Amino acid sequence: MTITRRTLLGTATAGLGLAVAGIPGRLRAQDSDELTIAYNVNLPSFDPTVGPSAVNPTIQGIYQTIFDQFIAQDPDLSFKPGLLTEWGWTDDNSKIRMVVREGAVWHNGDPVTAEDVVWSLERAADPEGGNPIQFVWAKIGNFEIDGNVITADVLEYEPTLFKWMGFLTGYVLPKKYFEEVGPEGFEQNPIGSGPYMVDRFERNAFLRLKAHPDYWGEKPDFETVTIKFIPDSSARVAEVESGASDITLEIPYEEYDRLREKDGLEGTIAPVSDIGMIFINDIDVMTDPNVRKAAALAVDKQLIIDRLLSGYGVPISTLQTPEYDAYDASIEVPYDPEEAKRLLAESGYGPDNPVRFTIQTTRGFKPKDYEMIQAIVGLWRRVGIEAEIEVYEIAKHYELRAADTLAPAAFYNWGNAVGDPSTSTGFTLFGPSPHSVWDGQEMIDMIGPLWAEADEEKRIEGYKAVDRKAAEDALVIPLLQYMQPIIYRSGLSVTQNTSGALVPQNVSRT
Repeated sequence: MTITRRTLLGTATAGLGLAVAGIPGRLRAQDSDELTIAYNVNLPSFDPTVGPSAVNPTIQGIYQTIFDQFIAQDPDLSFKPGLLTEWGWTDDNSKIRMVVREGAVWHNGDPVTAEDVVWSLERAADPEGGNPIQFVWAKIGNFEIDGNVITADVLEYEPTLFKWMGFLTGYVLPKKYFEEVGPEGFEQNPIGSGPYMVDRFERNAFLRLKAHPDYWGEKPDFETVTIKFIPDSSARVAEVESGASDITLEIPYEEYDRLREKDGLEGTIAPVSDIGMIFINDIDVMTDPNVRKAAALAVDKQLIIDRLLSGYGVPISTLQTPEYDAYDASIEVPYDPEEAKRLLAESGYGPDNPVRFTIQTTRGFKPKDYEMIQAIVGLWRRVGIEAEIEVYEIAKHYELRAADTLAPAAFYNWGNAVGDPSTSTGFTLFGPSPHSVWDGQEMIDMIGPLWAEADEEKRIEGYKAVDRKAAEDALVIPLLQYMQPIIYRSGLSVTQNTSGALVPQNVSRT
């Protein structure tokens, strides 16, 4: 693999349908074994287990193409064997047992071993290793290996441990190779055991992949895949319309409706496990519950979905979608601008004396993200809230969130591919979590005992209670469950993933 630092693709050239700087266009893909994807984010790091990018749900589709997870998921999010073919707890939950797949090999030809799995788990649990979910992986230890069978002690019971093995940072890396080349060498020449291997990478421009000839699983349909990094949604539209790319995602819904009617293009759209929401940071005016509640009550979610998202979306009032384990349809925050005005008046605010704060948002990361925040700011203005919009890249959001320095309000797309409430409500509202900016003690006291709750029914009911309290006190503002639009050239078949991950191994030729 060759690495350079050139930035090749700008908006001006993205839609020209040309083979710019050696990046193939759609016409080439139609006549060969090549697929070209116009992707909506850049790839900041090749290590899927450390740093902010490791918990970016949008990048997981790229990681899952190169690396295997301990436990895999089908597109409907049901779990299936990955590099582990068996896994489970002992009857008393004191140990775990895992069986490593035989016959899997790394991209350099070395076999995948039980030692690789144990090393990956121990590295993930290292408090100095940089894994954002370290506190989950640290709950098992004292590993023993017998052939391809691994056992370990449960140091602290973690009910979602095996779910995490198919989720963020749950990837197996090659022990021998990584120790030989080190972290910097791995970034320069990454290898995994997944269906595709890295062929060429141009930072901020594109990633070219080629099929792993010795992959243990089903062989992908395309020999070569080029992923172009194009954060601008209008440029992604131009990519597929001009023929420069075969497939793209996360475009404006009106463009999806337009493009799927064009000759040579088709589309698919379905609800995914992503939630559009607004983080509330307990700083400044957001320490006033009347301000928070008014901000939540003043948002007309259905109007936003109908006017900006062409009706594609499901309004929600908690951090659980209907597919999540702890979804409770009875929890509802209505649109009530008059009540919002009354609450603000109690705190001395109103249209003539508005409360002021900053709201941060991405622009083009998700369909109409910026426009949604514009609309919300307009709705807020009617009741006595003046919010200033600050635009940032998604990478900046992760940086600020990890440092607990988000603005008083910040738009985000929360992905939860395992549907467990701990990985949505838990991480969002538990102050000690690196993914939370709400530090209230009441949430810490409610969520804390649930992390290790062995009674599954009690655990789920506990999270429903947390969701209800969060809705009543407006500790977060959930907006909608997303529907993901994908446009692709005719002649392709695309299996949509409920996680929202667009992986080339789920794309085939008809």
